[in-house]
Amino acid sequence: MTRPTTPLLAVDAIVDLPGRGVVLIERRNPPYGWALPGGFVDVGESVEDAVVREVLEETALRLRDARQFHVYSDPARDPRGHTVSVVFAGTASGEPRSGDDAKAVRVFAWDDLPELAFDHARILDDYRRARY
Repeated sequence: MTRPTTPLLAVDAIVDLPGRGVVLIERRNPPYGWALPGGFVDVGESVEDAVVREVLEETALRLRDARQFHVYSDPARDPRGHTVSVVFAGTASGEPRSGDDAKAVRVFAWDDLPELAFDHARILDDYRRARY
């Protein structure tokens, strides 16, 4: 039996540090730039486990109160190919430290966000406007 070709599955996290802002990573690998922490779901892993793992690996923060926000599936959202991302929102505490695929990690005030990779500016705009 031939296996169908399907989009890749990823997760992204909107991590709000209360009173401080949103956690973003500077990507170590292409496409470069600032982005939400996240990455691909491993085979045998749930999206809920994947988002907690990715946030911990890239920021050293433990994601709390994670809830699914929205799914982004525009075939052009990732220049590497069709990727569907399940986006979660949650909180964390502590000081973020970069790790894994993150060249750097920083907390940005909501009104002072940098230019973002992928469709992450749209995601944060949707989140701030409570679009979904």
